[in-house]
Amino acid sequence: MTLIVWTQLAYLAISIALTVWVARTLHRNGRVFLVDCFHGNTELADSVNHLLVVGFYLINVGFVSLAMRFGVAAGNPQEALETLSTKIGLVLLVLGVMHFFNLAVFTTCRRRAIGTRTLRGTIMPPVVPQV
Repeated sequence: MTLIVWTQLAYLAISIALTVWVARTLHRNGRVFLVDCFHGNTELADSVNHLLVVGFYLINVGFVSLAMRFGVAAGNPQEALETLSTKIGLVLLVLGVMHFFNLAVFTTCRRRAIGTRTLRGTIMPPVVPQV
C-alpha cells in the first residue's frame, strides 16, 4: 500500500478513536446536568443524552469522512506526518467546538431549570438583609 493510503488509514483510526472518547466523556458527565435540567426526570435526561451523543457521532464522523478528501497528497514521510497532523488538528478543533456547544446547551438548560424552580418556589430567593 502507498504512503497516502497508510496516512488516510491512520487519520481515520485516530479521528474515530478521538470522537468515541469525547462522546463517551460527554455522555457520562453530561447526564448530571441533564437530570438537573429536567427536574430529576432521569428517563427523559437519559433519552436526551443518548440523542445528543448520536448527533455528535453523526456530525463528527461525517466531518472526518469529508475531510479525508482534502489535504496534500503525501509524497514522502515528512509530508505524510504533516498532512496527518493538520487533519488530526482540525478534527480536534471541531471536537472542541462541539464540546463547548454542548456546554452552552447544558448551561442554558440549567439556568432555565433553576429559574423555573425559583418561580415555582422550590428554591428560596436570597433573604433581604434586615437593618
